[in-house]
Amino acid sequence: MQIEQFVYTDGATPIRFSFTPQLLFIFGNRELLEKSDITSQLAEKYPDAIFSGCSTAGEIANESVRDHSIIITGILFKNTVVKSSKIALNSVLYSSVDAGRKLVALFPGEGLKHVFVVSDGLRVNGTDLVKGMTEGLATEVTLTGGLAGDGSQFSKTLIVEPDGNIASESVAAIGFYGDSLSIGFGSRGGWDSFGLDRMVTKSTENVLFEIDGQPALDLYKSFLGDKAKDLPSSGLLFPLSMRDSEERAPVVRTILGINEEDKSLTFAGDIPQGSFVRLMKANNDRLITGAEEAAHAASKGLTNSPELAILVSCVGRKLVLKQMVEEEVESVSEVLGGPVMTGFYSYGELAPFNRDSLCELHNQTMTITTFREQ
Repeated sequence: MQIEQFVYTDGATPIRFSFTPQLLFIFGNRELLEKSDITSQLAEKYPDAIFSGCSTAGEIANESVRDHSIIITGILFKNTVVKSSKIALNSVLYSSVDAGRKLVALFPGEGLKHVFVVSDGLRVNGTDLVKGMTEGLATEVTLTGGLAGDGSQFSKTLIVEPDGNIASESVAAIGFYGDSLSIGFGSRGGWDSFGLDRMVTKSTENVLFEIDGQPALDLYKSFLGDKAKDLPSSGLLFPLSMRDSEERAPVVRTILGINEEDKSLTFAGDIPQGSFVRLMKANNDRLITGAEEAAHAASKGLTNSPELAILVSCVGRKLVLKQMVEEEVESVSEVLGGPVMTGFYSYGELAPFNRDSLCELHNQTMTITTFREQ
């Protein structure tokens, strides 16, 4: 596997790889992706390359975390075949389950080993997207990815489609084929829950209306105090831990939007009626330890250190860690043995929690996908 990485900023010199890339991962600031023609330049220069990427809430380039840049990582595999698919959300009437089903139906099934997906971060229900994709994939095919970001603005997110086109309200995936590629993954958080369990008494999919019979927005604002005036962005600092049964491990849910009229909260994934939620808060040391634990999980089953790692971490972690944010990226690099790392800060992370579990939507985690070609 050959890998080269470039950091593009406004007015940067043209990108030139020393090889012809087969796959280009592109993660960048939304405004810069919109006004720059860098993806069209690369598509013209490398017409056979497949693109994957999205807008971010921060870009990861090896052990650094950047803003207002575009990280371009080119890969040429020895024996691995890469295929792509994409779905415009408006083509399936905004059904996230249908989008997931249609997306994976475009992949030939034979030899498919792993799917990496990037999705619009504001117009999709991440829980339903994963549900649709897993329904259409064979049990041995693994799935990871993330929801695009837009800083802390929550205004608009973009996807870099397989042909290099920049699109909104889109979902795109990359399929990896062949036995020569070893893939690992891990997803961990590090947030602490506090307070009492509270029951979700009214919800529809990812929209929460009532907790313990009270308007969800009013109750949540009472938790936040002075920070309530900065919603929805301040909600990133206080996510909810949610469990829908005694048997399942809790997952974290982060607010994407609020509605003052019906006093509801909109999340990146489902909050089922009858589930239990608890407020969460951050501890910097625990967040960094969580990133290390994700890296250890992602290295399991690999006979050698990975060559490439894609990191998808939550925008909430970045806002909490502030100037310490690079410490979580550095800790991942140290555990993994220093692979080339790329990735982004997201509005949601997609991965199985463990090797033997199904993929699901997470919030506020560090999620890692590792690659090594034999």
